[in-house]
Amino acid sequence: GSAVIRHIIQNTNDLIVNVDKLTYAGNLESLKGIERNPRYTFHQTDICDVKAIEDIFFVHQPDLVMHLAAESHVDRSIDSPGDFIETNIVGTYNMLEVARAYWIHLDEIKKLTFRFHHISTDEVFGDLEGDDDLFTEETPYAPSSPYSASKAASDHLVRAWFRTYNFPVVITNCSNNYGPYQFPEKLIPLVILNALSGAELPIYGAGDQVRDWLFVDDHAEALYKVGLEGVLGETYNIGGHNEKRNIDVVNTICDILEDIIPLEKGSYRDLITHVADRPGHDLRYAIDASKIARDLNWLPKETFESGIKKTVLWYLDNQSWCNSVKNK
Repeated sequence: GSAVIRHIIQNTNDLIVNVDKLTYAGNLESLKGIERNPRYTFHQTDICDVKAIEDIFFVHQPDLVMHLAAESHVDRSIDSPGDFIETNIVGTYNMLEVARAYWIHLDEIKKLTFRFHHISTDEVFGDLEGDDDLFTEETPYAPSSPYSASKAASDHLVRAWFRTYNFPVVITNCSNNYGPYQFPEKLIPLVILNALSGAELPIYGAGDQVRDWLFVDDHAEALYKVGLEGVLGETYNIGGHNEKRNIDVVNTICDILEDIIPLEKGSYRDLITHVADRPGHDLRYAIDASKIARDLNWLPKETFESGIKKTVLWYLDNQSWCNSVKNK
């Protein structure tokens, strides 16, 4: 979300209204550089608070809603699935109904240009059998975790609102994001920060799980493009074209750190610790992103090698942000 806001403020003349509950993973320091911009407004609001969301629509009169708000960490969904049901399903329902009531009363010109962009995940598809299969926009849903099941449900709601009410929606399903400002429960920042403190680098099982890695700024650019140019009712898969095993991602981070700030004894790879795999862990995700490339002329700019180097350097240069997030 903060990457999308930074992208829009820095590259367009649009006005942005940022609505965030500020749970444990929300941090306003991620927007320090633009928080005083006159085109930016912030509301600390829960999307499950219908009256507050209605008031925001009434006051700000948006042309485009980008619905990124979600509980998103699989491990937390296994421990506390209720939070995911509430935010990802009930919250999405609330957003759809408030937005639809607002849209119905727009004048005809604004009604034609308004749209609701729902941002989702490739985890709704489950995992892939072979080494060459890819998720397409037509892949059947087969979620494995409470997180992915809640996101699948929210996707179904959005499609139903398009079909039943002709409500103007677009949907995107993305692969694993990484980059600056990511909350350090996620694999890449967790590994970077643990390595810097000399802590263990936990890897589920053998680390053979394969993910397609998408640099967050590439994703933000794609989301804005779909929000403005995507065909109503369509879904677009957004991928980084970078399939990597988790163990290879961790090894790459260790090697980059070794080049920049080598340990006095041993290597960062010595910190790798294999732990019991989590329940229902999908083995392989891989995105076919040819539709967005063909129809909207979008391709990621970063390779994994360039993106991961930028990411490691950012965390090295922003230890105060990291400490603030961890302390919160």
